[in-house]
Order: sequence, then structure tokens, then C-alpha cells
Amino acid sequence: TVRLLNGVLAPSSGEVAVLGLDPVRDGVEVRRRSGVLTESSSVDGRLTAEENLLLWGRFYGLVERALSGRVAELLREFGLAERARDRVATFSTGMRQRLALARALLHHPELLFLDEPTAGLDPLAARQVHELIAALSRREGRTVFLCTHNLVEAQRLCDRVAVLRRGRILALGTTAELGRRLGAARVVVEVDAPRATEAEAVLAGVLPGVVVEAWGEGALTIRGAGREVVPEIVAALVARGIPVYRAAAEEATLEDIYFGLLDGGGG
Repeated sequence: TVRLLNGVLAPSSGEVAVLGLDPVRDGVEVRRRSGVLTESSSVDGRLTAEENLLLWGRFYGLVERALSGRVAELLREFGLAERARDRVATFSTGMRQRLALARALLHHPELLFLDEPTAGLDPLAARQVHELIAALSRREGRTVFLCTHNLVEAQRLCDRVAVLRRGRILALGTTAELGRRLGAARVVVEVDAPRATEAEAVLAGVLPGVVVEAWGEGALTIRGAGREVVPEIVAALVARGIPVYRAAAEEATLEDIYFGLLDGGGG
């Protein structure tokens, strides 16, 4: 997908526009205005961090007198300034990925494509990359196009998500929108454990069309219900004299949405 959007591969069918441009016809211009970080960082281990960025800055056609300042700025921002003149072969996987992300930003791209940016990273390195991506998007207002199989990562970082299956978009929107559309929202209720079965029957009668599941000690999940029915749930249980210890709406997760799409025949 990223190669198609950057004009590296030609589509077999269909049309796409990136920044108002046709990647097949205007691939050079698209790539000039975008940055790409692939799953493999592909930084040169024989060069230092500084040399890697200087080399790519020249590839991008950056003015030489401004390039050294830009390189120093990015090395500081990505926590690599102290290792600027060390060979990249001595870097950890996480440090290489941070350097590759800095390289993708050298020319101030309007649009940043990230393809599995945390694949193979340990939890600490992955978190550092997540924080950098969030900062790029929210602090600088930069558009980030993230491709990932990591649903937790996508939910944490993305304002809008698209679920693709064999080149076809199954769903597109915010997590909350998709959860409501697929009925994946839920309310979790905790009641007095000995009366959980009674509470389950009460809620099934009050909220027809939803699925009430009992789990744990007195815990119930009402699937297909949103926050707007929480007062009704509490009122119905209290009217029957059933103690309620907790009642809270929970947004659907991307995992709920993904498997909901597959179960619904979307995949």
C-alpha cells in the first residue's frame, strides 16, 4: 500500500490521489513532499548517525548550509546527539529505528508514511517510537499514515482507522464511530455476586436486543449498549433491590471491531 501511494508500484486497477497528486504520473513530486519509514530501518551501519543524515539530506537536495543545522536538530530531538559520531553498527534496534525516523523527516515532509514502525522492537523501544509519532502528529500537526498489524498500537496512535482485507476497505472512521456502527460498544456492571443471575435476567428484560454476559464474581457485560443507557441500567437494578457497585460504559477496542468485521462476513 505504501509503495502504491508513493508511486513506486503501479496499481493494477483503481485510482488514488496523494496531496492532490497522481502517484503514477507525479511520483517524484509525491516523494519530495512525503517521508517514508519502512519496516526495515535500512540505515547504513558503516556510517555514523550524523553521516547517515547528511548523506540523505543531500539526496533530498537540501541546501548544504542549512543541512548541518537540521541534522543536529533531529539528532537532539530523537535522543541521539551523544552518539552522533558513533557508527550505526553499534546502535540498538530501537536507536536505528529512531535514526530512520529522523531521516524520513529531514526535508520537512507534509505527509509521513510509517510501515510497521515498531516491528521487532522491545517494549521500551516501541514506546519511545510511539511517543515520537504522537509528538509529530499532535505537536507539529503533521499527517501520519501508519500501516500496522498491531491493533493496540493503532488504537493508541490513530485518530482515524481503516481496516483492509485483500486490498478492500472493510471499515473507515474513528474507533468510537466503528464501535457504534458494529454494535461493539458495551457497558460493564458489577453487582452483588449472589444476585448476578437475577441481575442478568432483569437487564435482558429492560434492554431487548442486547447481549448480557456474566463473568467473574458479580460482573456483567452488556454488549451493544452505550453510555446513554447506564442510568436506565442502574435504575432497573436498584428498583429490584440489587446492589450496584460499578456501572461504566467502555468504548470498543480495535480488536472488538476487527473480529466483529470478520464474524460479520467482512473478511
